[in-house]
Amino acid sequence: MSAAPSVSLRRPTLVELLSATDHKRIGLATTVTALGFFFAGGVLALLMRTELAHSGMQFLDHDAYNQLFTMHGTTMILLFAPPVVMGVATYFVPLQLGAAEIVWPRLALLGYWLYLGGALTVWSGFLTEGGAARWAWFAFLPLSDSASSPGTGGDLWVLGVALSQLGVLLLGCSVMATIVRRRAPGMTLLRMPLFCWSMVATLLMVLVAWPVVLATMALLFIDRNVTDVFTVGGGSITYQNLFWFFAHPLVYVIFFPLVGAVGEVIATFSRRRFFGYRVTVLSLLLFAALSTSVWAHHMFTTQGVNNRFFSLTSTMIAIPAGIEYFAFLGTMWRGRIVLRTPMLFALGFVLLFLIGGLSGVFVASPPLDYHAHDSYVVVAHFHYTLFGGTVFGLFAAIFHWFPKVTGRRLSEALGIWQCALMFVGALLTFVPMFVLGFDGMPRQVADYPAFRDWDGLNLLSTIGAYMLLVAFLLFVVNVLRSRRIGEPAGPDPWGGQTLEWATASPPPRHNFDRLPPVRSYAPLLDLREERSRAERELGEAAGGADARRAPAAREEPAP
Repeated sequence: MSAAPSVSLRRPTLVELLSATDHKRIGLATTVTALGFFFAGGVLALLMRTELAHSGMQFLDHDAYNQLFTMHGTTMILLFAPPVVMGVATYFVPLQLGAAEIVWPRLALLGYWLYLGGALTVWSGFLTEGGAARWAWFAFLPLSDSASSPGTGGDLWVLGVALSQLGVLLLGCSVMATIVRRRAPGMTLLRMPLFCWSMVATLLMVLVAWPVVLATMALLFIDRNVTDVFTVGGGSITYQNLFWFFAHPLVYVIFFPLVGAVGEVIATFSRRRFFGYRVTVLSLLLFAALSTSVWAHHMFTTQGVNNRFFSLTSTMIAIPAGIEYFAFLGTMWRGRIVLRTPMLFALGFVLLFLIGGLSGVFVASPPLDYHAHDSYVVVAHFHYTLFGGTVFGLFAAIFHWFPKVTGRRLSEALGIWQCALMFVGALLTFVPMFVLGFDGMPRQVADYPAFRDWDGLNLLSTIGAYMLLVAFLLFVVNVLRSRRIGEPAGPDPWGGQTLEWATASPPPRHNFDRLPPVRSYAPLLDLREERSRAERELGEAAGGADARRAPAAREEPAP
């Protein structure tokens, strides 16, 4: 009798990992790459905050500061935030839909490689003789023309941004096609999980806005190297209109998916079905529609746009945003809230993003915006929106879904410390910026006059930035520790409500061996409720049968 052939269970090589068409590997590679750029952009932010801790130039000159400012903003807004939400969506949307695979997996893989290549192209500007681009992440004219910013670093920035955002667009096309074509039997559109609906609204904005930035970067490259495009009369306003038509939906593309993820975290850890599901879906779609009509509120001071119209549409954004907040609160109301780490990050998202949203209503008024424009008020508003929204929402999603990806939980103690340090650090970093901005400190400056007494608030902001660094280092330690000795998670460690929790952790290549029936947007919660109801009815039936079999008690005569 011959021996059975042995099976070699080797780890895949790096090349195999980066060339695989499994949506889970593409999504994980995109997410990890984006987090790497997040840490790189954070280092640049710390260098700038260290320079700004005191008045006077400490260790940077103005040119180096402008390069760091440009690359920090570009990295965080373009190379980290859109790719990271696309990576999470590429991994989890097929799982939530009950699909075995993503549609057009090779297109998604191409999207990842374009994103990575474009991001490295942007950063390669540091290696050129003239240095990296130095015109801030929005590259306004005339700062970005060839006369004001000659050199290869600027051209690499334009090409890298175009390539990286083309990659984001291709990833988005694959995810959108999967939502349209690969839903499980019984999963109608209004039975999709909230995260999938947040991706629908996100991808509608991507399909509208991302072709505009590709065209804008092509025109800017032609302007710099071939012939005048924007450097003729009125061209700088034309550039701003094109750029902000992309860049303001970009802000919503960044946090919309995390609104959906936070909604699912809140429902799971409140032990309740998500409140106001259909109204929230409608609010997301309304939000996405309004996103294409608010871009010029960045241009109130140019006198080149209709301020009244864009003020109206910008203020209307508060309506769908308020609906989503009421849905969060309604889900937690009378719920059995479990304060695990994903829920703590979700609550941090709700609180900090509220500050950013309310300050957005403030700058949506042209007279108020005239005072705040290009001051640190805008920097604080922007960071509360994106850091409070994107980063806290992202960590809520990471702590929630890490067990599904790896099969192990992250440390709860380290997670709580990270959340606390991030929350306090965010307040210390960004609240002083509101005060500095109202007192007149302009944004994008490497130095400020000592007689304005801004040193104390800037030092406080810098201390907060270093607290954020400690929090992120704790996260790295947590991930490395948990990958080796973390508590095994099992298929459903949180009592989840959506289909990704119906398969193994980590999921197999084909995702599912079998699917539960889909009767709502929370199919696993439906199953638990049905089992609970069946057990209760069985217990009642058994109790009634026992009562019928028991002998009747004899009545004792009254004394």
